[in-house]
Amino acid sequence: MADLFDSATSATSNYGAESIEVLEGLEPVRHRPGMYIGGTDETALHHLVAEILDNSMDEAVAGFANKIDVTMNADYSVTIADNGRGIPVDPHPKYPDKSALEVIMTKLHSGGKFGGNAYKVSGGLHGVGLSVVNALSEKLVVEVARDKKLWRQEYSRGCPTGPLELVGNVSNRRGTSVTFLPDAEIFGASAALQPNRIYRMARSKAFLFKGIRINWHCAPEVLGEGEATPPFAEMCFPNGLLDFLNYQVGARATVNRRPFAGEAELAGDEGKVEWAVTWPEDENGFCYSYCNTVITPQGGTHELGYKSALLRGLKEYGEMANVKKAAGITGEDMLSDACIMLSVFIRDPQFQGQTKDRLTSAKAVRLVESAVKDSFDHWLSSDPENASALLEYVIDRAEARKKKKEEKVQARKTPTKRLRLPGKLADCSQAAAEGTEIFIVEGDSAGGSAKQGRDRFTQAILPLRGKILNVASASLDKILQNQEIKDMCEALGCGVKENYKEENLRYEKVIIMTDADVDGAHIASLLMTFFYQQMPKLLENGHVYIATPPLYKIAVGGKNYYALDDDDKDRLLSKVVKGNQKPEISRFKGLGEMSAQQLKETTMDKKNRLLLRVMIPSANTEEGKEEAFETRRMVERLMGKNPETRFKFIIERAKFVDDLDI
Repeated sequence: MADLFDSATSATSNYGAESIEVLEGLEPVRHRPGMYIGGTDETALHHLVAEILDNSMDEAVAGFANKIDVTMNADYSVTIADNGRGIPVDPHPKYPDKSALEVIMTKLHSGGKFGGNAYKVSGGLHGVGLSVVNALSEKLVVEVARDKKLWRQEYSRGCPTGPLELVGNVSNRRGTSVTFLPDAEIFGASAALQPNRIYRMARSKAFLFKGIRINWHCAPEVLGEGEATPPFAEMCFPNGLLDFLNYQVGARATVNRRPFAGEAELAGDEGKVEWAVTWPEDENGFCYSYCNTVITPQGGTHELGYKSALLRGLKEYGEMANVKKAAGITGEDMLSDACIMLSVFIRDPQFQGQTKDRLTSAKAVRLVESAVKDSFDHWLSSDPENASALLEYVIDRAEARKKKKEEKVQARKTPTKRLRLPGKLADCSQAAAEGTEIFIVEGDSAGGSAKQGRDRFTQAILPLRGKILNVASASLDKILQNQEIKDMCEALGCGVKENYKEENLRYEKVIIMTDADVDGAHIASLLMTFFYQQMPKLLENGHVYIATPPLYKIAVGGKNYYALDDDDKDRLLSKVVKGNQKPEISRFKGLGEMSAQQLKETTMDKKNRLLLRVMIPSANTEEGKEEAFETRRMVERLMGKNPETRFKFIIERAKFVDDLDI
């Protein structure tokens, strides 16, 4: 105890004025990057690009730029250039020994967006974007073309490496160009900006502002083999959010035959609002909102105002049409599965946090609701057939909601409730979900081997009979009637869609185990499509895996080896066959051909097996939402109702197939 007291006394005596550290300039950013960009992971890394791109977009929204060039360079640096006014380069009144450009680059909370004179509306509000990117870049070069002169200055880790230089006279150029390379000391040596994420980010900005043309360039050196990102693209969308909505919805059938889309000025010269919404028949919707071209993944007051306008408008239309049931509809009935795009441009917006995840400006509710309501009333009254179809759809959803609520009340009144499990499920004996796993197995034969080879304490087996229903092209009623799907839902216990409850999930891992052939891959695709559309949280939270059973058994020298595919077989043969040995190679036609011991040893034993985790991106960031867009489009393209898109996909990739067993 005395030693502890002496140690504490010593520590206290060493704590004096000299212990208080003062971080100057941009040092706080390098010490605590998470406070400014949310962390140092891949999402934060790409947030640097968003900060610079938002500055150029602010110039466009203010009416001073109509073109932005986004370039991915061969060294993985990024250049963003606009044809706006250009950052001022004359001496700053408060710091006469520095240019205004250097002040903006090296001091937090500096910029032209505080007084309201330079920008009426903007995405950057705190004056930290450009300086933060500068602080976290190994190298940054800024060029300004202003008053027919070109200026240039270079920086490293937030500090200028030389003075602002006059490069020369220019007659056909104006605006600001920023080239930066993120600092490996901050983000890690292996971290690198990804062309596909930056391309999608640029494309989303082009959708958000009708007057802007964004040119994308990418050095061929950074595009991987088979990369879907184009090396060059010109992006300009004259219909704005309507083009964005049509791009996302694609060929999906909708309740309404035409979207409700438009734009309106906000009262009091506060800005404007643009929107586009439709109601898909598959009820797989989304809501993507933006304020001053900055994504708001957690919504906010602009979403509240918009949704209120739509709900009020439809209820009033139902009242005028003498549809009594319209009075009972709610926002959830009408909008929880709609496809919504919303963008507002307002003065002095207030956000929750530096990363601007949620708009909190109280005035936005009233302004947006007032601006949208009249347009929606006109849209409904101008097309009674369209309006009636939407109203009928929403009333049906309201009736279904009420029926579910009644069933829940009745269930609570039941004195005892026995957990119902499908009869063919071989459950594990451990009651708690932690550490348990369920294998969804193709066929009864494979299911029998799996049941014999499993660890009965932690591993459950659910055999499926053949291919399950393709839920991407089926109605909800048909999905709920499918016995294989009902068995899966009962075994997992977590519910589907809005009724999904993570705490009710009965197993920690859900493992898809199918044959290592084309049919097996098809069944795995159908299962992943089901989880993606009906239980997306199961994928987001990392519960779904794919087992990797071997395709070949190689017997040589009295030992057995297993190969996953042809490449693995060739690798093993070159490694284990010695001299004149003749290996015996057999190919498994399916899991049912494997003995329980073989299946356990190769595919189910936690010490030996290889599992592939299936994940989908979280839509809590701009980059994540873009990835979610692409994931949804790919699922619809390959698994949806339109066979032509699947056929086109197969034809386009036929050159990559060496041998197709038909």
